[in-house]
Amino acid sequence: MYLIFRCDCGRAMYAKEGVATRKCVCGKTIKVKTRRIFKKAEDAEAASEMVRELQEEKYGGSFFTTADNIKKKR
Repeated sequence: MYLIFRCDCGRAMYAKEGVATRKCVCGKTIKVKTRRIFKKAEDAEAASEMVRELQEEKYGGSFFTTADNIKKKR
């Protein structure tokens, strides 16, 4: 079983049930026991899909482009 939760920075993550801590890409080490669990998944593939959906809800869909197509915000 995999648990889906968020870091304090807002990033959705998953960890296998029974794991004590998980490190976020922001650098924070999170105690899984203390986090609010949003969802549960049977396998890692389903967990990663759920995390992807949570990320898209918060930050919008993902897209790929080249650096020369990115416009600077002013």
